[in-house]
Amino acid sequence: MKSDLHRYLRFVREALLWKLDGLSDHDVRRPLTPTGTNLLGLVKHLSAMELGYFGDTFARPFGERFDWMGEDAEPNADMWATADESREDIVDLYRRACAHADETIDALDLDSPGTVPWWSEERRSVTLHLVLVHMIAETSRHAGHADIVRELIDGAVGMRQGNDNMAPVDWQAYRAKLEDVAREA
Repeated sequence: MKSDLHRYLRFVREALLWKLDGLSDHDVRRPLTPTGTNLLGLVKHLSAMELGYFGDTFARPFGERFDWMGEDAEPNADMWATADESREDIVDLYRRACAHADETIDALDLDSPGTVPWWSEERRSVTLHLVLVHMIAETSRHAGHADIVRELIDGAVGMRQGNDNMAPVDWQAYRAKLEDVAREA
């Protein structure tokens, strides 16, 4: 069961990083929603989540701290990359954060206890099982955001290279049909 959960987490991590492939530095940073959602910011945010949930929660600190993760950081500082933070730096941090998380997952049993200090008192006590499920959901949610942002950038869609998991349809005609239906409603 732990291996199944871990496999799903690894799969969605890879899907998220794939969304950056072939894009310019500008495109991976571009805010494409009214709330500023951007691809590199999603990776940076999930780096913090991996470090927090699989590191701090189980008293397995990463050993590095980042100003953008501090209590006095600017709101949403984990959701975008500064001009001084390169794509390579953020992707490297994400890979290292995931490797650190993988070590925690490998070392602990599913029923190993942890504490999520930023959750409310009544929810704070967790197990590795709960954190794995939470991080699969968290990463999948943000990978879905990345799907939409990537499609807005250049029209690229799909789960991963070589498997877009999309129906073979004329997307322009399909979208026009949906627009017509929306107007009729």
